[in-house]
Amino acid sequence: MDFRLSTTLAIGLALVSTFSARADWPQFLGPTGDSQIDASVPLTWSEGSDNVRWKTAIHGKAWSSPVVADDSIWVTTATEDGKELSVLRVNKQSGEITLDQKLFDVAEPQFCHKFNSYASPTPVIEGDRIYVTFGSPGTACLDTATGEVLWERTDIECDHHRGAGSSPILFEDLLIMHYDGSDHQFILALDKKTGETAWRVGRSIDYQDLDENGEVKADGDWRKAYGTPHVATIHDQPVLLSVGAKAIYGYDPATGKEHFRVESRIGHSSSDRPSVAGDMVYYATGWSKGQLWGFQVKPDLSAGDVSLQVTKNIPRKPCHIVRGDRIYMVDDGGIGSCIDRLSGDVIWRDRIGGNHSASPLLIGDRLYFCNEEGATNVLSASDEFKVLATNQLDDGYMATPAVDGSALILRTKTHLYRIEDQ
Repeated sequence: MDFRLSTTLAIGLALVSTFSARADWPQFLGPTGDSQIDASVPLTWSEGSDNVRWKTAIHGKAWSSPVVADDSIWVTTATEDGKELSVLRVNKQSGEITLDQKLFDVAEPQFCHKFNSYASPTPVIEGDRIYVTFGSPGTACLDTATGEVLWERTDIECDHHRGAGSSPILFEDLLIMHYDGSDHQFILALDKKTGETAWRVGRSIDYQDLDENGEVKADGDWRKAYGTPHVATIHDQPVLLSVGAKAIYGYDPATGKEHFRVESRIGHSSSDRPSVAGDMVYYATGWSKGQLWGFQVKPDLSAGDVSLQVTKNIPRKPCHIVRGDRIYMVDDGGIGSCIDRLSGDVIWRDRIGGNHSASPLLIGDRLYFCNEEGATNVLSASDEFKVLATNQLDDGYMATPAVDGSALILRTKTHLYRIEDQ
C-alpha cells in the first residue's frame, strides 16, 4: 500500500448534512446537495457589466465546480494531458489567487474522453479542511488556511475508462467516494481525519459488456458510472443513495451494508445525483435511452416498485431538481421540462437553448441554466414556461455554479467570475 499520513448545515428536506455553518457552498450542488438555496442573486449580467465584480483566469482544463467557505473559493484543475493535478484557492472578495498548489504528478495518465477533464470531481469542504479527489490518480486532505497536505491516497486502483466524474461527500467522520470503472466497481469510505479505509463495498452485480464472441470487454461502458452519491434521511434513518451502472443502490452510510438495489437495465454511465422527497427517491437511469425513475423506500428500507417513469428529454449529464410536487430538468440538447413528480404529467416542456453539461440551480424562485455556449437562461420556477433573462459570457460552462450569499460564482472553461448586484 502506497499512502502517506501526516500527524499533522443546515438540514434540508429529508437530507442529512454535517457541514459547518461557515461553509456557504461546501460541496457539489450546494449545502444540501439538491441544487437548491434560498438566496437573492443577480438576474442579469454580461461581460464588462457592473454586475461582474471580478473575473479571474484559471489555468488548465477542469470541469469541477467551485466550493466556497469563509473568505475563499476553491477549485481543482489539471493540465490537459492529465500529468499535473492541482488545487487553487481564490479570495472571494477580490478574485486574487492566494494558493496555486500542484498535488499530484501522474507519469502515465489514464485515457480521458475529450468531453471530460482530468479534474471533474468537485471538492468537499468542512471546517478547516478541504477534501480533493481526482479519482484513482489521487485524493488529498488539505488545511484550508495553510494549504498543507494532511493526508493523501494514491493507492486506489480503478480504470475510470473515460475519466473520473463522481464527486466525494462527507457523512459524520467519513469521506465517501464512488469508483465505478471498467475493471472495478465499488464504494469507498475513508476516515476523514486520517485517510485510512473505513469500509469498502463492491457493487452486488456486475454488468458485463460482451464482444461478438461473448467475451467480457475490460473497457465496457456497462460497468461505468459518473454519479455523485447522496445521503438522505428516510424513515428517520440515514440512507446512502448511490447510482452505479444500470442500478441505484441504498446503503447504510456508516457501514456500507446494502439495503436495496433497483435495476434499470436502461442506458449506462449515469452522472445523476439522486434526489429525495419524503420516502420517494428520484434518479436518471443512464446515458443512452435513459429515463427518470421514482420509487418508494419502505419503512424496512427495502425498495418498492418504480411508480414514475419519464421517458422523454431526460438529461444525461445535468442533474434534475425536485421541489414540492415538481421536477425541473434540462436535457443535454437544451430542452427544459417541468414534470409532476406524482403523476409524471408534463406541466411544460420547451426549448431553453444551447447544449448543457452543467446542472441547473434553483435559487429562490428562479431556475438558472448555464450552457456550453456561455449563456445563462433564468426561468421562473413555476408551472408556466417563462424566461426572465438571458445572460452571455465569453466562454461556455461545463461546471455547475456555486452561490455565495448574494453572489453567483460562475466557472466557465477558462475563468472564474463573481456575479453580484452593484
